[in-house]
Amino acid sequence: MQEVTVSWLKSLEALEHVPDDQLQWLIDNSEYKIFEDGTLLNEPGSPATGPHIIIEGSMRFYMLQNRGRRDFVAVGPGSITGYLPFSRGLISKGYAEAIGELHVLSFPTERITEMIKNHFELTQALVHIMTNRVRDFTALQQQNEKMMALGKLSAGLAHELNNPASAIVRDSTSLSKHLQLAPDAVKGMFAIKMTPEQVDGVTGEMFKVLGAKEGTRLSLKQRTQREDEIGEWLDENEIENSYDIAESFVDFNFTLENLDTLKSYIPKQFLSTILNWMSNKLVAEKMILDIQESSKRIAELVSSVKTFTHMDRGQDKQYADIHIGITNTLTMLGYKIRKGNITVVEDFDRTLPEVKALIGELNQVWTNLIDNALDAMAPAGKGILTIKTRRDREFVEVFIIDDGPGIPEDIQSQIFDPFFTTKEMGKGTGMGLEVVQRIVKQHRGSIKVKSKPECTVFNVCFLIDG
Repeated sequence: MQEVTVSWLKSLEALEHVPDDQLQWLIDNSEYKIFEDGTLLNEPGSPATGPHIIIEGSMRFYMLQNRGRRDFVAVGPGSITGYLPFSRGLISKGYAEAIGELHVLSFPTERITEMIKNHFELTQALVHIMTNRVRDFTALQQQNEKMMALGKLSAGLAHELNNPASAIVRDSTSLSKHLQLAPDAVKGMFAIKMTPEQVDGVTGEMFKVLGAKEGTRLSLKQRTQREDEIGEWLDENEIENSYDIAESFVDFNFTLENLDTLKSYIPKQFLSTILNWMSNKLVAEKMILDIQESSKRIAELVSSVKTFTHMDRGQDKQYADIHIGITNTLTMLGYKIRKGNITVVEDFDRTLPEVKALIGELNQVWTNLIDNALDAMAPAGKGILTIKTRRDREFVEVFIIDDGPGIPEDIQSQIFDPFFTTKEMGKGTGMGLEVVQRIVKQHRGSIKVKSKPECTVFNVCFLIDG
């Protein structure tokens, strides 16, 4: 058993500069306690006790959430834990458990006032421990929250990028095969004999169709009917590959009138060859357009990621349009929005000036609030997410509104508390809204919540010129 002496206490870095007489006073007024492995030392709601100096063994801190246990930290010999001078944490929010045989030197909490009054250096050392503990713990939890947010965004981005990337691979492979020259087709094209007027008529009609504005979007029933009509026309005119041609012509809004016009310019013996050639060119054109669209989508996602994280900016406050950050956040969460069948309503005041802020940090605020709203609406399989911005004198206000089941009134006051979460294990650290509140306060602002069934409103307000 380790004997607790002044020299042993001075071997602890936190207490090495405390005068000997104050350390002896601490020993004389503390109680040496031994706990068996697995002993519960604290439970939620019990008064905070200590300070406690761990001499031998270890102590583990954890919380129970949704029928699961979440471990936070374990401390070993030489650690000083429990209630410390000027701490605001008067009530325990979790469990403390002995690991192995635990030996602790416990100071009675009710004598903290006497310590503060008569033993300045000892008090100062313990306060320093408290500030370091808060700083390190806050940094750790903020990092954990960022990693969870990154995980959510990464999962969404994987889905977002997979679709256009797969489309590029698929279409480029198909295009390569499609452009391979078929000897019979080449021979047929070289054998065509047409007058300049006929050629002008054919090309004029084709480019008139291609140059027309996109027609009315056809329903599945209307499209099937149009394909049948064109297929019958092609069969009547003995056109090879009529099914494939009908499909590609409908994609580009060809009608029977267009086909009749083309037929009037093309000699009958060349009609099948030319219509097949036109169909091949249209299919290739569509593949190229699809590849361009997929490539553009990937470029937009990469741009959104860069802007969202502000990778090209420093860590100082910058002037920026907050709507860009909100829009990019919606892009990042696009897969989750579509999966949840969520309708997004953007009620933006576009006259808002640029705000001076840590834009990357604000984007973390939007991510947490929007992601929470999506989670709240998920059980219903649908929902409406409304994001509203407006100006209030020198402040900007952002409202995140969802029509989910609402936050029960009895827990609304707790949602910004560290570790409080209503999500299942592995789906939330309980630090998201605490981080949001801290970032908003960093911008000299406030965040408020009002909630009832089918209407939960988070109101973020901060200075425009922060």
